[in-house]
Amino acid sequence: MAKIIGGLATSHIPAIGGAIAKGLQNDPYWKPFFDGFGPAREWLAKEKPDVAIVFYNDHGLNFFLDKMPTFAIGAAPEYYNADEGWGIPTLPPKKGLPELSWEIINHVIEKEFDVVTCQEMLVDHAFTVPLKLFWPNEDQPLVVPVCINTVQFPLPSAKRCLNFGRAIGEAVANWKSDAKVVVIGTGGLSHQLDGKRAGFINKPFDLKFIDSMVDDPEWATQYSILELVEKTGTQGVELLNWLAARGAIQGAVHKVHSNYHIPISNTAAATLVLEAA
Repeated sequence: MAKIIGGLATSHIPAIGGAIAKGLQNDPYWKPFFDGFGPAREWLAKEKPDVAIVFYNDHGLNFFLDKMPTFAIGAAPEYYNADEGWGIPTLPPKKGLPELSWEIINHVIEKEFDVVTCQEMLVDHAFTVPLKLFWPNEDQPLVVPVCINTVQFPLPSAKRCLNFGRAIGEAVANWKSDAKVVVIGTGGLSHQLDGKRAGFINKPFDLKFIDSMVDDPEWATQYSILELVEKTGTQGVELLNWLAARGAIQGAVHKVHSNYHIPISNTAAATLVLEAA
C-alpha cells in the first residue's frame, strides 16, 4: 500500500516567484527566506517521494467569487500554469496522477465530503511557487492538486479541513501502490493585504501554530473562522491548507525543520518539514 512519508508546508506569495525568476535568492531582503529551504531539499533528496498532494487555494483562476467550491480535487493527466503575472513567468505543465486522484475523490465522497472533481484544471502561484521552492531544478514528483476555499465566505471550519485531510490520508493508505507520497500545505501564515489592518502579522500566534502542527494539530480547531481571521488576518486563514495537509499524515510525526521570517511582501513567511514517525 502507498504511504505518506511526511509533510511540507510553506508560503505561496506570488512575489517569491518573481524573486526566483530574477535570481534574487541572495538579495538581503530575500535571503533569510530562501535559506530556510536547504534542509527541506536535503530531506526530499534523501526520501525521493513519487507523488505530492498539494493543498492550496485558487486565486480566481478556476473559480471566482460567484462560483467557489469548498473543496475541489484535480483529476487531470497534467496541469498548466496560468499564473496571473506576479509570479514565475513560464513553467512546464505539472504531471498529474489520475489513478490516485480518483482513489482520493471516491474515498472522500464516501466519507461525506462533497468535492468538485476537475478533469481539467489550471494552477496559479499558490500551487507552482511551493513546488519550485522545494524542487528548484524542476525534478518534481507527480502531483494531485487539492483546492480549499479560503477566499469567499462561508469558509470551511478548521476542524472540517483537518478531517478532510484525514480522509485523504485514509485514501492514500488504501491505494494499492508502493508509491511514496508527500503532502504539501501552502499559504500564509498571518497576513492581511487590504483594509484597515493591511500589513497585520501575528508572530506569537504563527509560532504557536507551527509548534501545534507537530503534536497537537487539533489546537487550531478551537477557533471559529472569524476568530482565525481576527488572529491571522483575512488572508491568514490560508493556514487551513496547512491543517488539511497535517491531517493527511496518519500517526505521529517529528519535525525535521522549520523556518519563520517576517515580512515577505507583508506576509509572515514560514516553512515546515514533518516526517511521519
